[in-house]
Amino acid sequence: MKIKVFNKEEPLENILASIRNDGALIIKDLISESKVKKIKLELEPYLNSSKSGQSEFSGFNTKRIGALIARSPEIRDLATNNLIKQVLDAFLGPYCDDYQINLTQAVSIGPGEKAQILHRDRGMYGGYIPRKIEPLLGCVWAITEFTKENGATQVVPTSHTWDKSREPLLEEIAYAEMKPGSVFLYTGTVLHGGGVNLTESARLGAFIHYSLSWLRQQENQYLSCPTEIAKTLDPELRSLMGYSRAGYVLGYFSSPDEKDDLELVSPEELFGEKSKYDNFVSPKELVDGSS
Repeated sequence: MKIKVFNKEEPLENILASIRNDGALIIKDLISESKVKKIKLELEPYLNSSKSGQSEFSGFNTKRIGALIARSPEIRDLATNNLIKQVLDAFLGPYCDDYQINLTQAVSIGPGEKAQILHRDRGMYGGYIPRKIEPLLGCVWAITEFTKENGATQVVPTSHTWDKSREPLLEEIAYAEMKPGSVFLYTGTVLHGGGVNLTESARLGAFIHYSLSWLRQQENQYLSCPTEIAKTLDPELRSLMGYSRAGYVLGYFSSPDEKDDLELVSPEELFGEKSKYDNFVSPKELVDGSS
């Protein structure tokens, strides 16, 4: 099995067809080499000070760090990349009023790491979401080269259409081999997992995953990137992280400080902005939308 590889100029309909048919694809050279180098430098001190995983699933020779929006200004542009947003609009858009960042994570698979068990990311929601709804889309940005030998992500194309009990044959597993600056996209339902690293060097990827806005985020963005940092960010990115209403009644807040005049308002008001949901729909529209 092979993963389809596209240029960034590829028509959007071809990219979407590949995601829907195969559950995964690669877009090569989506960001520049200079940007990749800057991201690597920003992540380096956090990775150097972090410990390897403590379980077979997380990897005993794998380092993982989160809070990438707060820690890496260069990664912020990746989260709002125009092509990725177009894919998200078409792929997740039909199932929600808005989508959101579900997690950010840098994953460094070190020498000697074993292959991760193949799994479906939608499993975090406990099987409560029917298969006809796709809750997630994952993006893995290559910061170093990804090869089959150094831990490139394993993926089983078309497995998002399989019965959940079917296990892949060895020849059905593909590897997300790509150059730095490329990005691997995969659905929350396709089988995948980190690869084995048989080399002497670590493989580094920056993960930005997106989910439907009515689901709880895997990484708590409000704690990973608190308001004092969030106020310095672009409003579009801030909204994507969840500092916004996700529908007419999802996500409002009240300030606990009695001196603040913030009662049952949108998070945008923390930053002097308005929500696109401030123009409230009629009661009938709300009722009709719940059917």
